[in-house]
Amino acid sequence: MRQRLLDWEAAARSRLEPAAADFFAAGSGSERSLAAAVAAWDDWCFAPRVLTDVSVVDTTLELFGLRLPSPVAVAPVAFHALAHAEGELASASGAERAGALYVMATRATRRIEEVAARLSRWWFQVYVLNDRGLTGSLVDRAVSAGARALVLTGDTPIVGRKPRPAGPIPLSNEDYLVNLGLELAESAAPGARELTAEDPGITEEVIGWLAERSGLPVLVKGVLRADDAERCLSAGAAGVIVSNHGGRQLDGALAPAHAIEEVAAAVDGRGPVLLDGGVRDGRSVLKALCLGADAVMVGRPAIWALAAGGEEGVFELLEGLRLELAEAMALAGARRLSECDRSLVRFDPAKGGRP
Repeated sequence: MRQRLLDWEAAARSRLEPAAADFFAAGSGSERSLAAAVAAWDDWCFAPRVLTDVSVVDTTLELFGLRLPSPVAVAPVAFHALAHAEGELASASGAERAGALYVMATRATRRIEEVAARLSRWWFQVYVLNDRGLTGSLVDRAVSAGARALVLTGDTPIVGRKPRPAGPIPLSNEDYLVNLGLELAESAAPGARELTAEDPGITEEVIGWLAERSGLPVLVKGVLRADDAERCLSAGAAGVIVSNHGGRQLDGALAPAHAIEEVAAAVDGRGPVLLDGGVRDGRSVLKALCLGADAVMVGRPAIWALAAGGEEGVFELLEGLRLELAEAMALAGARRLSECDRSLVRFDPAKGGRP
């Protein structure tokens, strides 16, 4: 799958405006965390079981009542219209064909209701904006359209500065504001964008507010520490997502592959633990599961597949990861996801220690 992803990225870069490609590819600062998120999976090695009957391998799981064929979901990524003319409509259709969970971004470039009409398994990602009322109205619309959970992004009090793209991304106000209300779309763009920026003053109290308003489970995304996981659960979170925001926020932050074990141990089965960060093949999915993740998300891979192949590309990506995971499980001696446990992985002795 890794080579296929490289091919998709190359094809995407040949088709997209450079600023659009850089928007998706960029990390913050020196992009150390961006590179580390992928490389860190190679710090873990398998210790496979032998002489295990793997004639049938089951990759299915259930999350909040949703039965899924694989533990691989589409992560929330903004502005799909920069990658493909149909934007989120194409990526959602590809995910639905694969039976995968799809997490719709607050900053989607197609209307919530239009995208939701193509989905039967989806969650809604939430930024708590400076205009709290606007945040509430977006959540209300997502609930009405059929979202099954909310994903609160918790690691973006401000937006980390990135060295690229050097110029503005080619996104129209119409696309930027498509879900943010006619009153904002008709106002001056600078004022509208200030109202729709993230509120840097939020705390864990917003977890309860979102849960009460929506009636849905709320997962907090961006957790890299055990104590933060505990704090989120105590405030009413139904689960957490281990992520360093694709290396786009605090440069030098832990790679999710090095944080997942600590966070999963702190949660200790009280809710699902998902992981978003650096997953590029089925073997990395298996390592994440063995270290305590219940499921993983892919962000940039889905965007490159969308840009290069539209709906078909997203379907091929998700189906390919499912098949690679099944193969890796069979070779490791795991017949079902519950058998993907810590005993199957070791920290690479050549690294001289633990993450």
